[in-house]
Amino acid sequence: MIAIIDYGVGNLGSVEKAFQYIGYKAEVTSDKNTVLGADAIVLPGVGAYADAMRNLEKVGMIDVVKRAVAEDRPFLGICLGLQLLFDHSEEGDVKGLGLFKGKVKQFPLDMNLKVPHMGWNSLKTDKDCRLFYGLDETPYVYFVHSYYLDAEDNDIVAARTEYGIEFHSAVNRGNVFATQFHPEKSGETGLKILRNFVDIIK
Repeated sequence: MIAIIDYGVGNLGSVEKAFQYIGYKAEVTSDKNTVLGADAIVLPGVGAYADAMRNLEKVGMIDVVKRAVAEDRPFLGICLGLQLLFDHSEEGDVKGLGLFKGKVKQFPLDMNLKVPHMGWNSLKTDKDCRLFYGLDETPYVYFVHSYYLDAEDNDIVAARTEYGIEFHSAVNRGNVFATQFHPEKSGETGLKILRNFVDIIK
């Protein structure tokens, strides 16, 4: 079973349905024991960074997420769930979980591109990242975000995307993965990514 952490932020139902569609049981939950007893953990999220950190603390999930990442449990962060893993966000000048080194920054205001970055865009993927097995080197996926990741450690960067600037759109270390884009909204490509994650669990 995949535990999808419910902390009052995000499109939890669509993530749950996507896993169910590919034939793997998923459960939206805020119960610590259920999350820690699951085969894998998903941290989704949309909305404001500060609200997300407060809500994670309120439901007692900060230590759960830190433990899961420290133990190299199969873990997938999605959108805000990627950003929260890092040190700091310019959105509200908020500290993150600090599990990886890096900052979440606002897109430059002088890019002459619409913000939020919303819609389909391509990835430049790392061939060695198991999340992208069986995909083209530049698959198209769906984004919705106004802030982007700038990771300090290039060794964990699994994909990059161009939108006025180049930003880090996926990271991976061991069994821990996180994407700025939404696999559950990315059609067949997204479903393939979720299947690859399930294969890692197995």
